[in-house]
Amino acid sequence: MDLFSDDAPAPPDPAAAAPPDPAAVALHEKALVVHDRLCEAYGCPIDFFSTKDPLSELVSALLSHRTKNADSGRAYTQLRERFPTWEAVRDAPTDEVKEALAPCTWPEQKAPRVQAVLRAITDAPETDGLSLDVLADWPVDRARRWLQAFKGVGPKTSAAVLLFSTLRRPALPVDSHHHRVAQRLGLIPPTMAVGPSHDALAALLPLDWDAQTVYDDHEALMLHGQKCCFWRNPACGRCPVYDLCVWPEKKGRGGAA
Repeated sequence: MDLFSDDAPAPPDPAAAAPPDPAAVALHEKALVVHDRLCEAYGCPIDFFSTKDPLSELVSALLSHRTKNADSGRAYTQLRERFPTWEAVRDAPTDEVKEALAPCTWPEQKAPRVQAVLRAITDAPETDGLSLDVLADWPVDRARRWLQAFKGVGPKTSAAVLLFSTLRRPALPVDSHHHRVAQRLGLIPPTMAVGPSHDALAALLPLDWDAQTVYDDHEALMLHGQKCCFWRNPACGRCPVYDLCVWPEKKGRGGAA
């Protein structure tokens, strides 16, 4: 047989030939069961809470770092009221931006950071001025890597920009509540930090899930952390995923709320 002819068989693909890892398959299946039960408990599909364009969502996310939602919301509102456009924020004296951001934590850090990101986006060769609309046409992984190249933008912020904004792209953010629930359920190791948990948890979701389903997954785990799986004294007795929990400190017998 001519090994260089078109009729020569292709060499076997070792990855394709390898049997699936039973533990990995079980973890994927568990993630889907968790999704289904918590979505039933918290009423999916859940309405998107934001209708911001992606650039506005990015600024909002930058302001929310280490800040209560109510305070970052007031800072965002004051910023929009004082400056009519993002170009105006970018070009304003930094002290004026800092003044507008007074309700959030560390306005002296966030004001120059927001302005630096706005300038970097304006100057980026991929964008058409001060806009993130180009991300609508990019693969999610590429868009997230590009966003995370800006100082102050991590995996949670990049996912939030893509998912929460009007782009509605299937990127999974992980907040502290989502992270705690995932750890206690054994979806991620107990020592895994929030940052790397983004990739680990996203890898458990089906590739064909749309933005709504990914959003429901995030919201359902987050709501469970807020309403049942508290950091202190979780309400294990009414937990709909009690039987799936591997947390050694869980209490009592669980059941659906």
